[in-house]
Amino acid sequence: MEKIRSRKNPHIRHFRQLGRERAYRRETGFFLCDGEKLLREAVLHRAEIGEILIREGAPAPALPGVPVYEAAPEAFDFASPLENSPGPLFTVRRRDLPATARPDRVIALENVQDPGNVGTVIRTAAALGADLVVFLGDCADPWQPKTVRGAMGALFRQPLLETDTNGLMERLTAWELPLYGAALSEDAADVRTVPLSRAAVAVGNEGRGLTPELLSRCAGELIIPMRAGSESLNAAVAASILLWEMARGG
Repeated sequence: MEKIRSRKNPHIRHFRQLGRERAYRRETGFFLCDGEKLLREAVLHRAEIGEILIREGAPAPALPGVPVYEAAPEAFDFASPLENSPGPLFTVRRRDLPATARPDRVIALENVQDPGNVGTVIRTAAALGADLVVFLGDCADPWQPKTVRGAMGALFRQPLLETDTNGLMERLTAWELPLYGAALSEDAADVRTVPLSRAAVAVGNEGRGLTPELLSRCAGELIIPMRAGSESLNAAVAASILLWEMARGG
């Protein structure tokens, strides 16, 4: 096992860039994870682990074929996106949507910028059996460390897709799935009255909702019934309710 002392070591720089740079994550196809629990989840779900970095003196995981590096505290802290992380840090290859995929239940997020909300939706989608989570517009990066922590290991098993409105519509047409938009409008139908066992549902930014462009491409609009005078729901809560309706075959 290689022992690393310098913050300038290429492995340290690699871990640091994965934790901080969206473009670098896209370039390499890997993202950064932290902690023993996530490592156990990654192994359980047979994620492709690239390499592991442990803090000096910590026990080294024994994973055949996966290189492990031991870093001095200063180098480890430089690599980690968290303060005082006990580690381990490890890299995982992204799961891309297979070209042959034909999902039945799709949740799409548009301009949802809070990484905690994005992570929660990914986690809920995996729990309720959604086939795909789609990210449109200015969404939080689903592979950044805050989102990864919020997803609680769901990234290792939940298919994701980043695209634009045209790209989404092309796929939905090929998959023969209607698209519904969650919207606070007089034309929106009660979500409990619309069959969603084979459908895509889009949820927008909490402040502005879905863009007019995306709403114009929807087959219909949905609303979650609430008591009069209630504020609009958090994007992750709204998406979770819609995912439940999709899961129960409503």
